[in-house]
Amino acid sequence: MTHASPAADAWSREQHRLTGIAYRMLGDYGLAEDVVSEVGLAAVRAEREGTVRIWPAWLTTVCVRRSIDRLRQVVSTREDYAGPWLPEPVATDRLPEDVVADRELLSIALLHMAEQLSPEARAALVLHRGMGMSAVEIAEILQRSPAAVRQLISRAERRLQIDSRASIPPAATPGVLAELVQAIETGEIDQILHLLTDDAILWTDGGGRVRAALNPIYGAERIARFMAGVFAKATAGRPPPQASVTVLDVNGESALDVRLGPRRDLVAVDLDAAGRIRAIRQIANPDKLTRVPV
Repeated sequence: MTHASPAADAWSREQHRLTGIAYRMLGDYGLAEDVVSEVGLAAVRAEREGTVRIWPAWLTTVCVRRSIDRLRQVVSTREDYAGPWLPEPVATDRLPEDVVADRELLSIALLHMAEQLSPEARAALVLHRGMGMSAVEIAEILQRSPAAVRQLISRAERRLQIDSRASIPPAATPGVLAELVQAIETGEIDQILHLLTDDAILWTDGGGRVRAALNPIYGAERIARFMAGVFAKATAGRPPPQASVTVLDVNGESALDVRLGPRRDLVAVDLDAAGRIRAIRQIANPDKLTRVPV
């Protein structure tokens, strides 16, 4: 009778939790899976050396540190990306249950905004807000003092406006999305104007694969004109097709799956406290839509 490897058993039990940590840190589910696989291989090597006493803590530490290293590696890649880089969306029902159970820092908006943070600050925020870990526990992983970790978390929360987001009524989102769906389906893009704040921002991620703005678009008027242009381009030379718009559950929130001719966009909106759209994140790069149902 063979005995199971303690390292393999521990990694199997912790795999989903580790994936949740890595995905929140990287915003790329494929990269997160790669990191977690590397952690599994490292665990097998560590078992041979006999240096690990508490496997969950060891696996978490290695996962976080490797995610930090991977973040540093992809910085230049994302800087050279064709246009704005947006996170890879994942259908909520394809995410591990324990990741979805606590949706903190899971939304497309927060994954995108977290790109502003240093890798260490992002790790501290993910572990504290997403995993409920204390500053003392995080300090051991990041090899910093608890006071330094608390400062990292506090600054990151302010930068991402975490507290103000808690005041946004979730019930407002379905109504706003319904109006947005109607505007897109009819092609009356100007109807979007009254849904937007005056200083709204649109990011479009085409990855160089499909037509998209190479820079963020600021202001409701400019956003409406850009979206009208996309519609006109997609229908040039033929009768305008009826746009197909479906509401999907992605990253623990509702988003729009927009089909217009051969083009597909995943559209996530970010509301302010009054229930108006302050940001639109439009992901059209087909390489990033493989984990969203067709």
